[in-house]
Amino acid sequence: MAGLAATLPSPAAGASPLLLHCNAAPSVSFRHRRRWQRPAATRHDGRVAQLLLPVARRWLPAAAPPGVNGARGGIAASGSGAGAVAGEAPYRGNEGQGSLWMVFLATAVVVCGSFEFGTCVGYSAPAQAGIVSDIGLSNSEYGVFGSVLTIGAMIGAVTSGSLADILGRKMTMRFAAVVGIFGWLTVYFAKDAMMLYAGRVLLGYCTGVLSYVVPVYISEIAPKGIRGGLATSNQLFICSGCSAAYIIGALVSWRCLVVVGLIPCAVLLVGLFFIPESPRWLANIGKEREFHASLQEFRGEDSDISEEATEIKDYIKSVRRLPKAKIQDLFQRKNMYAVTVGVGLMIFQQLGGINALGFYTSYIFSSAGFSGKLGTTLIGVIQIPITFFGALLMDRSGRRALLLVSSSGTFLGCFLTGLSFYFKAQGLCTQLVPTLALCGILVYYAAYSVGMGPVPWVIMSEIFSIDMKAIAGGFVTLASWIGSFAISYSFNFLMDWNPAGTFFLFSAASLVTVLFVAKLVPETKGRTLEEIQTLLKAT
Repeated sequence: MAGLAATLPSPAAGASPLLLHCNAAPSVSFRHRRRWQRPAATRHDGRVAQLLLPVARRWLPAAAPPGVNGARGGIAASGSGAGAVAGEAPYRGNEGQGSLWMVFLATAVVVCGSFEFGTCVGYSAPAQAGIVSDIGLSNSEYGVFGSVLTIGAMIGAVTSGSLADILGRKMTMRFAAVVGIFGWLTVYFAKDAMMLYAGRVLLGYCTGVLSYVVPVYISEIAPKGIRGGLATSNQLFICSGCSAAYIIGALVSWRCLVVVGLIPCAVLLVGLFFIPESPRWLANIGKEREFHASLQEFRGEDSDISEEATEIKDYIKSVRRLPKAKIQDLFQRKNMYAVTVGVGLMIFQQLGGINALGFYTSYIFSSAGFSGKLGTTLIGVIQIPITFFGALLMDRSGRRALLLVSSSGTFLGCFLTGLSFYFKAQGLCTQLVPTLALCGILVYYAAYSVGMGPVPWVIMSEIFSIDMKAIAGGFVTLASWIGSFAISYSFNFLMDWNPAGTFFLFSAASLVTVLFVAKLVPETKGRTLEEIQTLLKAT
């Protein structure tokens, strides 16, 4: 930055705060002063500065008027931010786009857990024919294999919050990865139904824990301006894992497909050694030095973390003055709104039928007269780019808009699929039935991936205060897996009752979701976790 200052002219009145800060002689710590006072010959030359200036102008937030408290307009040349021009507030390191490489690295590591989640969910669809043939399971026994994942996930959901608070976010993810490895190995060496069920329960426990701790960790390390997009990477990698299972499962045997689930567990275990612990968790357990070191590493060596660190510590101090959270506290008036939003979104996510379609995609396509392998492969292909598109929109259009568009799309997809089964049952437009079913399911997955898939998990990680996060987060995750079990277990019975009626029920649930989001769900875009708590208390 010193080289940048050397190439810029002296500022005139009304000049950009960026130029003011780059030319100001900052008051900095000794370590930073030595860097600033190096001879000009040892600094970056003007050519480098000319390259950096457009990047700085592009990524730094817009300037606030001089004298406005909390202005984001200038670059503080030091970690302390003491060099601000009189009347201007120093730049807040947590809101810029500076040295955030550690945030991105940590996110890339922990979403291996999300990929693992996706492979567990997507495994049963392409493996069905092979397992039924090799192990000799009946369709009802395989239905148990598909749905028993949710039993383990419910247990994992109940324990996830306490584990994350006691062991820390990183150690909890390590533990879940080890459980996942044992689960996959049990499935691989299975010789009968009981071993398959045992392995599936272990995998369910792994996903139940990861489904809570991964989005929580991401929300606690990310700056507010990119938190939504990063948190959406959780769903992006769930879809990626599911897609990988669909696509690779069409090419290899069910035992070989186990490797797709083992790899992300191994990568997660190794990668966790190279990233810091959540600074908010460290602050909550009183590890002051580790808290500052972790936050500094996430925000960049030269970023000013003083204001963000103070905000976090002040919030935690205010929370500690409250009595220790208990399960019954969830139903107190101050927490009921957040609990209603969190549980409601998870329940409606499941009532829309996502896990029924996820576990039995191949069966649905075959029932409609379409190739199961081709259908699952097409779903795998569209999910990833659509979810990536949703991640780009998360911090632009906001959470509510994505939920409203997504739930409208899932209504249309289920309605079209139900219509295809209705035509088939009535003998109408028989040549159109497979195409209509394919279009309906693809529309459903596209709509789900852009909103109803990622956004409930993002909001769940944002709306609960830190004292309630363990209990409330575990409760919401449990609600999600109870809904998943109810839908996935009952799906075969519903299809035997009335295939068209089943999908019309799912479409009706999506319509109710639109009303729920419009009336109750708050917008959390662009707010810190502490600001969101202030908003919810005022609601």
